[in-house]
Amino acid sequence: MRGETHRLPRLLLTEHHFRVPLDHRRPARGELTVYAREVVSPTRERDALPWIVFFQGGPGFGSPRPLDRSGWLDRALVDHRVLLLDQRGTGLSSPVSHQTLAGLPDARAQAEHLACYRADSIVEDAELIRRELLGDHGRWTVLGQSFGGFCALRYLSAHPEALARVLITGGLPSLHRPAEDVYRATLPRVRARNARYYARYPGDVALVRRLVELLQDRDVRLPGGDRLSVRRLQQLGLEFGMSDGFERVHYLLEGALLTEFAQEPGAQEPGGRAPGGRGAAGAPRAARPLVSESFLAGLDALLPYSTHLLFSVLHEAAYCQGFASDWAAARVLGEHADFLDPGSGPLLFTGEMIFPWMFEEYAALRPLAAAAELLARRRDWPALYDPAVLAANRVPCAAVVYEDDMYVERSFSLETAQAVGNLRIWHTNEYDHNALRADGARVLGRLLDMLAGEA
Repeated sequence: MRGETHRLPRLLLTEHHFRVPLDHRRPARGELTVYAREVVSPTRERDALPWIVFFQGGPGFGSPRPLDRSGWLDRALVDHRVLLLDQRGTGLSSPVSHQTLAGLPDARAQAEHLACYRADSIVEDAELIRRELLGDHGRWTVLGQSFGGFCALRYLSAHPEALARVLITGGLPSLHRPAEDVYRATLPRVRARNARYYARYPGDVALVRRLVELLQDRDVRLPGGDRLSVRRLQQLGLEFGMSDGFERVHYLLEGALLTEFAQEPGAQEPGGRAPGGRGAAGAPRAARPLVSESFLAGLDALLPYSTHLLFSVLHEAAYCQGFASDWAAARVLGEHADFLDPGSGPLLFTGEMIFPWMFEEYAALRPLAAAAELLARRRDWPALYDPAVLAANRVPCAAVVYEDDMYVERSFSLETAQAVGNLRIWHTNEYDHNALRADGARVLGRLLDMLAGEA
């Protein structure tokens, strides 16, 4: 269904709502709504432009909301019509949360429902949308960022005839490796990022240590009521894989601790009482360190696990094909004692990892603890990629692989590149994982130039 159209400077935005099956293999299970925003240059509104459909990173995050014409979107709109897809369960598509899932009868029903939100289902949604917008024989270009690259490769496996080109930025997955292989490969990079962070901000070693001591000694509550534990604090390392991540964490931490104003020596409370009712009149009261509310609110805002439920419950399942994840991140981190107990060293922040304890400590995740456990133990996940189809691929493809990517193991990406036909690789150390956001016009422009034979 076509919705409202909005005109921004140099942008024309049109809303679309599509009905899709919850389970494409068993349509009788019910339907969902998938939302997408069409974006075109106002000067080319009526032109027959080729389409680019954008698959956002995640899983569990909605597509970008355009504020202006800039970055990769600006480059794409030169000669394309863009579809910003809110993948099922995200953005304005039918929402998934502990509230919406509460109507299902039990944890098994919740797990079966959530299993329908992986890349294979997202791609089938896109196929229905393509046929509705372009017709049965229309083809479009796929642009996949991070987890969106997983979706793009799935699309290339399942429906190559629907694709004009495939572009992947920082998200070329392994065709067969389980999640623990990814964590074992990337955890040394997380450790190295910690070292770089503390080298840039050496004063944060002592600051974080004081904060840890305070959290261990007191019951510090986040704005939503959850207790802030040390291991939850460590999750700020999720930001370290971005080009601006060190600064986001440092500027948050620098305002973390406050000192309570202490009673001046000799001062008395009304009625001549000693301060706080303790000791002799005039005795000074010791000041206490406090955790600032602005820090607690900022930490809550940086960590996406409560507000992006699919990221929490399906992150490891994104790798699974005929095997269970079995809480891979927790098992791998258990092999690195210094992350669990730094001793006299600096606190090490963790990276892009999901742990079973989160379904105890995060109030928004707690109602889904049993469903998450079932998903972690599930072994019958269907295959996402068809190596034979990918090897014989003729669709023009280009992907950028970042040498120092903290989230996606570059050696596995390069391994996949060798297994996919007609795929050109740009392997670079110029960027971090968020290059499409940080320098999108150049990144997308170079990938398009590669396929045009101009780079």
